Amino acid sequence: MNSPHDPSTDLTTRDGSAPVPERFEDPGLEAHRARVGDTDPKANKRAERQVVVLFTISILGTIGAIVAYALVPPGETVGSMRLSNLLLGLGLFLGLAGIGLAAVHWAKSLMNDHERAEDRHPTASSAENRVKAVEALREGAKDSSIGRRGVLKGAMVTSLALFPLSIAVPLVGNLGGDWNVARSKHTMWRRGTRLTIDPSGRPIKASDVTIGSVFHVIPQGLEEAEHPLNEKAKAVVLMIRMDPRDIRSEQGEGWSYDGIVAFSKICTHVGCPVALYEQQTHHILCPCHQSTFDAADGAKVVFGPAKRPLPQLPITVDDEGYLVAQDGFNEPIGPSFWERLT
Repeated sequence: MNSPHDPSTDLTTRDGSAPVPERFEDPGLEAHRARVGDTDPKANKRAERQVVVLFTISILGTIGAIVAYALVPPGETVGSMRLSNLLLGLGLFLGLAGIGLAAVHWAKSLMNDHERAEDRHPTASSAENRVKAVEALREGAKDSSIGRRGVLKGAMVTSLALFPLSIAVPLVGNLGGDWNVARSKHTMWRRGTRLTIDPSGRPIKASDVTIGSVFHVIPQGLEEAEHPLNEKAKAVVLMIRMDPRDIRSEQGEGWSYDGIVAFSKICTHVGCPVALYEQQTHHILCPCHQSTFDAADGAKVVFGPAKRPLPQLPITVDDEGYLVAQDGFNEPIGPSFWERLT
């Protein structure tokens, strides 16, 4: 059974205009409820100490991050790299979280929490308004009680001053003598270097590579390098085998072997690893920003923000049938800005 129609619920009047809402009385602001710290001086002091402790945690976290960077540098093993990153991350977390939690707790427990309502006035910036703005700022500073809380003020200033060091010190420290733009031009690939499977390091025979297969490849002897992780980051290669008749172009004459092509795995946009291969179209996809390269056409860019092809590694086979490099890359690997800088 349908309920009787109530005309007051109609969204429009007979002439199609919207109904005028009924007036209601402004209930005003709720009565202020005092916090424990507003009535109990001990609770107020306790809240202040808690804020100081949080700022102190931030200070210790920042110092810890700097100490970890200096005393526990990333080594050449995965374990040492993880430990260094873990300690740096914990220091950064404590440094930033301490500041954030202290600021929130300060605002919630120590600053004035009275709600206020003001009538909206024209926004012209008169001299009177500017005076009122300055007075409001002064009142806000007074509400924060920063002027009469010396320990709290000192903890806040120290934590805010020190925290940027936890970011700046590692960044600046890594720009030492070991940082060299020209290094992007050189990898471990040399004439005769065998292609091996990542991460096992097993050499690859051309006869073991079937059409449509994809291998993530590193140069043989990588583990003997002075900085193996750094060298691997530059030298890693994506190797693909396709029907030789599908190859339309190469970056150099004879750089492939019986349909096997090898390209740098480092995207020329911002350096993400390109690791996705579509067998039917022969497209290589970078998952970060969707730059797409055509492996059958010299890894030319067919879509996305990348501006140049993936550098091709010229390959052949040795006397034992193993795939080897004819030479190193003919151009810098990775983002295009390296090429402009060098």
